[in-house]
Amino acid sequence: MAPPTFQVQDLSVVYETDSGPVPAARRISLSVDRGETLGLVGESGSGKTTLALAAINYLPANGRVKQGASRLNGLDLLRLPKREMPRMWGSRIGLVSQDPRSAMNPTLTIGRQLDEMGCRHLGLGRREARDLALAMLGKMGMSDPPSVVGRYPHQLSGGMLQLCAIAMALLTHPEVVILDEPTTSLDVTTQATVLDVLTELKTELQTAALYITHNLGVIARVADRVAVMYAGEMLETAGVKALFARPLHPYTLNLLRCVPHLGAGARAERPKDGKASGITRAAAAEADASGIPSARLASIPGSLPPWDDLPRGCIFAPRCPLVMDFCRVSRPPLVEVEPLRWSTCLRWQVLLSDEGRAQAVSVETRAGVPPLVEDTRSRGPLADGGLQPSQEAVSVPVLEVKDATKAFGPARSRAHVKAVDGASLSVPQARTFGLVGESGSGKTTLARVIAGLELPSSGRIFLAGESLKPSVGARGPHMLRRLQMVFQSPDGSFNPRMTVGRALMRPLMIMNRLDRKNARERALELLEAVRVPASHFDRYPSELSGGEKQRVAIARAFAGDPDVVLCDEPISSLDVSVQSSVINLLADLQEEAGTAYLFISHDLAVVEHLSHRVGVMYLGKLMEIGEVAKVLAPPYHPYTEALLSAVPVPDPTAASKPVRLHVSVSSSLGIPSGCRFHPRCPRYLGDICRLQAPPWRLSDGRVIPALAPTSAAGPDRPAEAAHSISCHIPLEELVRLQGAG
Repeated sequence: MAPPTFQVQDLSVVYETDSGPVPAARRISLSVDRGETLGLVGESGSGKTTLALAAINYLPANGRVKQGASRLNGLDLLRLPKREMPRMWGSRIGLVSQDPRSAMNPTLTIGRQLDEMGCRHLGLGRREARDLALAMLGKMGMSDPPSVVGRYPHQLSGGMLQLCAIAMALLTHPEVVILDEPTTSLDVTTQATVLDVLTELKTELQTAALYITHNLGVIARVADRVAVMYAGEMLETAGVKALFARPLHPYTLNLLRCVPHLGAGARAERPKDGKASGITRAAAAEADASGIPSARLASIPGSLPPWDDLPRGCIFAPRCPLVMDFCRVSRPPLVEVEPLRWSTCLRWQVLLSDEGRAQAVSVETRAGVPPLVEDTRSRGPLADGGLQPSQEAVSVPVLEVKDATKAFGPARSRAHVKAVDGASLSVPQARTFGLVGESGSGKTTLARVIAGLELPSSGRIFLAGESLKPSVGARGPHMLRRLQMVFQSPDGSFNPRMTVGRALMRPLMIMNRLDRKNARERALELLEAVRVPASHFDRYPSELSGGEKQRVAIARAFAGDPDVVLCDEPISSLDVSVQSSVINLLADLQEEAGTAYLFISHDLAVVEHLSHRVGVMYLGKLMEIGEVAKVLAPPYHPYTEALLSAVPVPDPTAASKPVRLHVSVSSSLGIPSGCRFHPRCPRYLGDICRLQAPPWRLSDGRVIPALAPTSAAGPDRPAEAAHSISCHIPLEELVRLQGAG
């Protein structure tokens, strides 16, 4: 039997720090065959990237391999002198990182950088190297490669730049390629295109691939086998179908259960009489076959153990629902528990039954969230235990956006960009409006316009019926308190020189006018509300994990008891276990405080789980809007159809009907005539789509002309309808087309 193309044996890695050596990976073994993809998963800090970099002898200066071997077709990479490694990197080893800009020289064109790979590693002349670069970009599905090679990195979108980075890594047909979170920062359609390209090229080139990610849907899509790491150790390895169908380690089981599944159920829109329609919260709370209440995601309480205080027995024991005394005695080895399956769990047999799996799942129960601040809003209890908006709040949405437009640049200039074009939406109290769409569709710009961080070009925004000043600087403390925002990166929300406690006390003292003593007490209550230990009060942001920082950012947003919180991709940078905990937290806080959310995300499964209504945005314009269960089921806009088709499902056996779009989104500088989606539409009808703006089609069959004011009062406007689609295709025809696939 031929040896694996890429093999790591008994590898241990340490980092030298001021406080001594830190063991980042311990006695790891794995292998990848030719043409095979091994998925490497685990929480942030598990050592996945460290393992991959150590295996290709690419550790930073303070990293050191303590023991073990790493072989590429029999050659031990760790025994090669450092001066010989640059010849290996690029020729026999490819590396694609999460941020493609880190792999690109900003001062050189894309073509020059691709040419250099062919000239340096393959010995080609400039003309031959350029021909090879153009051919590789063509294989990547890149539109107009001759134009792309003449551009600089900053002139390309994130998706196009990532395709260029992958083309660079695969140009020399390497024997192994390391893919470290290559699609995490991409939207779903671009991600789907990149994954399609990787799958095709892997088959064509027969390259061994190590794919590192926390997106389990991506792993289900691209991997042949999966290895699960935790706190620097390997806990389980198996074929992808076997592992997703029946994980044999509690950590793997809980990771899989942390992921929201598209189509698993949506939060119901509640009509004015207070009675739930569709999927009720009571029904959603019923446990499924695995013992998980479908209204809540599984979670993994606690955190990874500190490197200087590792547990004596099983590394996962402090967080494991199945832990027994004998689990804490000594470190269990990775053993073959079934043919071609390895696990370190001493109680893996328990996971063979439904009862055992239910026992092994950690469900973060809905703890009583302390009252955030004294609430003066009128609310009454819902039948399901949540908070019901008052009749006044139902009749007057707490947040209303009417025909908001935001343009950048002089109106008569060719550089005039309409990032938001006549957007209208409304959000009642204690409800969530999900906003989805590709990168560049205008979602964040709309949120910044609502927050007053960008001045609208036209349109009006109302908070509880009161018109908001366009600029945040013109809004008084009362309005600032009632409208808050949580950003994608929690690092940008904090002053690094200010402790967590001071960051929470400041808005309480400024907006709520509390004295220092009461502000401190309330800040501690806020930390308790978001389940951050009180001991973190005096820590600085740099001393917190990413999940902890995002929880503190949420706590600060709730400090003034806001009516509305704008959530702009608040969980996209978090791993799955932290994501599930933050999602549960947002739902709990909404039920306790009655706060309305505008929730922006490119993860449609998360949007479905949290939202009551959804809007689908493309090139600044809403293309579809309505109750979440109706928007995410046929008939839907062809753009929504493509978005849903692109979502990676965490089930390797799931049948898919791919609807793929071109990588490039049409530029806001030149919005197409007629339907702005028509150049990419898989249901394109011809001249009517190209020349005429589409009407709004309501679910009851009514048609509203495209030029009708969407902000007019009354139930007929698309922003308030149960479901409305801006498309030339009749709804019954969309149902036929989408039902037939």
